Amino acid sequence: MKRIIVAFIFYFIANNTQAQTGYEITINLKNCKDTLAYLTYYQFDKTYIKDTCTAVKNGKIVFKGKTKLDKGIYSLVSQQKSIYFDFFVDDQTQKIEFQNDLGANSIDGLTAINSPIENNFIDYLKFVNKQNTEFILYKNNLAPKTKKDTLLLQDKQKELDKKIIDYERDFLNNHKASFIGDVMNLKMEKILTDIPKASNGRPDSLLVYNYYKKHYWDNVDFKDDGIMRNPFFHNKLKKYFESVIVTHPDSAIVEVDRILEKTKQGSMLYKIILSNLVYTFESSKRMGFDKVFVHLSDQYFKTGKASGIYDDESVVAKIIKRADLLKPLLLGAQAPELSMIKAEDFPIVKNMGFESAKNSEEATKIYYANVNKLNKMFLNLSSVAAEYLILVFWDVDCGHCQKEIPKLIDLYNDLKKEKKDVKVFSVYTLHEGEKYLKYIAEKGLSDWINVYDGAHINNVTVKYDVYSTPVIYVLDKNKAIKAKRIGVEQIREVLQGMEKEYQLKK
Repeated sequence: MKRIIVAFIFYFIANNTQAQTGYEITINLKNCKDTLAYLTYYQFDKTYIKDTCTAVKNGKIVFKGKTKLDKGIYSLVSQQKSIYFDFFVDDQTQKIEFQNDLGANSIDGLTAINSPIENNFIDYLKFVNKQNTEFILYKNNLAPKTKKDTLLLQDKQKELDKKIIDYERDFLNNHKASFIGDVMNLKMEKILTDIPKASNGRPDSLLVYNYYKKHYWDNVDFKDDGIMRNPFFHNKLKKYFESVIVTHPDSAIVEVDRILEKTKQGSMLYKIILSNLVYTFESSKRMGFDKVFVHLSDQYFKTGKASGIYDDESVVAKIIKRADLLKPLLLGAQAPELSMIKAEDFPIVKNMGFESAKNSEEATKIYYANVNKLNKMFLNLSSVAAEYLILVFWDVDCGHCQKEIPKLIDLYNDLKKEKKDVKVFSVYTLHEGEKYLKYIAEKGLSDWINVYDGAHINNVTVKYDVYSTPVIYVLDKNKAIKAKRIGVEQIREVLQGMEKEYQLKK
């Protein structure tokens, strides 16, 4: 008896050690005709292939490896790249067997042979699938044609959604200490249910919002990389910055730091969140949110906290360079100085030889040979006095400019009729002065301040981040940037906001 016990203990230790150092996922699918199958996993906003079974026989699929699988939601993917089903992997489910007696395309027959908690998750998937099927059948039978039908369909959707939410709540309560419980917690919305009345007698919407924001990340462990290996984390993070927090760059900066502080610096989750935030705010279409990108560069990239994020470390230098270029152009910043040549002086500057210069060295020589004369010709942006200054960079031959500049002309004329103290500082981004002068004459732009970088000293396209034209900035009377990269149709609204600011300061 002692020998049997000792043998059993040895066997248990050996198998337990193996379980800790490798994985084995066995799947038996009835009527599966695939000869190839993939094991994939979710990670942030992407899906990756972890393993490939190239010898599927009679529906038996085996994925096996010598090292443990990372915690996460995994998928069995068919030869045609469609998902058969999802399942989760954690430290206790590295060796697991699935069976489906109803066929590969029916989740109703799916079971996990050796994991009760995996079966609980599968039961959840079956329940959700049942609700979706029920809704589709209801919709098809109803065939909504009237408003009443549409309302009935909406009520049915709410009914089924509530069933799923209740099921998820019970699931979470029963599996709070597990990885799959953490995933369910991430998926579920934290919404205030018992809503009190505000002083106006209506439901207190501010209280609802504050509760939602405060509890949005409840029980989400940002120090666990596994929390991003599911279909929910990326969308939850995206939603937080797009529609949960106050839509203002300063608020976003506070939340960016708060989120990153929750993570473990240098972890995979930290790196992925930081790289995603950098991309999100560098490419944001929301005016002013490049301030968040600059903050990320200053606080994380310049300080070495972004080390190891990119395979190519030169990306870090590029991000810093881009942020440094944008910093002088942030909303509220003093507009960088421009020393320009008036369009009418093009013939004089052309005779100096600038347009025939083959390189920057030749242009520099021409500049210093004519510096005294040029100094008397320069028109500085800072010297223009106006309550509202529209700074526009454009090109005569640019197709989009040919649509927008006439709109700007009309708007300018309307504003002048309204007695607005507005001026247009019109910067031609090229050096084909004849075309510029011709356009000015044809469109009657003599009332604009028409200039170009005739002496080649401003590099305006870099200084003002003009990578396409037209680009419009709006400056206040102190040359502070109040708006940038906006369309002509947005200018009037910006000016109205500036007018209110002026009145408040009086």
